[in-house]
Amino acid sequence: MRLKLKQLPVFLWVLGTMAQVQYEVAPPEYIRSVIFRGPTEDQFPLVRLGESMTLEFDDLSASEQDYYYRIVHCDYTWEPSQLLKSQYLSGMDNQRIIFYENSYTTLQPYSNYQLTLPNAQVGLRVSGNYMLEIYTAGNELLFSRRFVVYQDLVQVAATVRRSRDFEFLEQKQSVQFSIRPSGIQLINPKQEVKVALLQNHHWPTALYNIPPQFTLGTELVYRYDQETAFFGGNEFLNFDTSDLRAPTAAISRIEFGDLYHHYLFPNRYRDREAYTYFPDINGDFVIRTLQGREESREAEYTWVHFSLPYTERLGLDRVYVFGKFNNYELEDQNRMAFNRETGNMEARILLKQGFYNFKYAVEQEDGTVELNTVCGNFHFTENNYTILVYYRDFGDLYDKVIGIGSVNSRNISN
Repeated sequence: MRLKLKQLPVFLWVLGTMAQVQYEVAPPEYIRSVIFRGPTEDQFPLVRLGESMTLEFDDLSASEQDYYYRIVHCDYTWEPSQLLKSQYLSGMDNQRIIFYENSYTTLQPYSNYQLTLPNAQVGLRVSGNYMLEIYTAGNELLFSRRFVVYQDLVQVAATVRRSRDFEFLEQKQSVQFSIRPSGIQLINPKQEVKVALLQNHHWPTALYNIPPQFTLGTELVYRYDQETAFFGGNEFLNFDTSDLRAPTAAISRIEFGDLYHHYLFPNRYRDREAYTYFPDINGDFVIRTLQGREESREAEYTWVHFSLPYTERLGLDRVYVFGKFNNYELEDQNRMAFNRETGNMEARILLKQGFYNFKYAVEQEDGTVELNTVCGNFHFTENNYTILVYYRDFGDLYDKVIGIGSVNSRNISN
């Protein structure tokens, strides 16, 4: 899959200016293990209006700093909406995160912060796209995360099929779906309704601006092929550091210094191998430890060492370790470097104990990012797809999210 990060706004509505589009801001190096989830296990806060969600993160400075949160309501295009805060919030944001605890008996000290929304200080009045921003006491933006609030006003049915394009027959998956109103009347659906289609909850590769192909009565039908197709990728690689002292199938050896060091076996290039299924959690990670009872405060931080043999196909391109653990960011802290002694691309990343999915992303000199150069693309790959349905009636000031759909490619059909 080719993705040009510098041109991400082309996935959004084409407007006169893109200067206000809200992007997630990566945290500094001392902020780690950012977990943001709603009622499901996935770290993708997609919540029904009135449901709660939780943000959790660690501050490795362990200095009990004060952090504050703000909430920004956004349109379908991820630009701030025209609503006033009082129109989308009940109560007030810009409050201090009051629940935090220091780590207990860990080699790496840290402070664990937790925030639940809604809470006694603030609630959400309307559905739509939101950005949660975390600030320092000095009013500096620390990091931000997206979340989506929806209402159940339409029913979404979806299936995953192989691409009909012969060129991508073995590589792509096409999502076909339909939208049926159940609690709302759609007068002019081609103007009022928009959708966003995501693979494995990954915003940078989301598809936007897909009109209904046709209607059957009140049902909107999207039976596209290439317009709603994604490269299948491959199952994510994984490792488990839940037990600090016991190597698992992916860990070649463990050393102890200032902290524990877990060295992974060098990974293979799977793009030219036959597809092999093994269960993954589609890029996500789960914090857990066998050395304590409370993961939030007792899980240890370890240095995890990644290794990928260098080949000519990488050239001078930049290679990154890529996963939900770093919110799929291409940052210096997860960039690999060439080791002349071993002939491998290598990286060392500080991670909290747990089970992690990851893959390798390759950024080319022109800024294009290849997500599947190392792992390959297969139509058999198990992926989750999410359909978000947006609605704006004539005269409305914001885009509502009136329904969601979810489908898995496990039972892909021709």
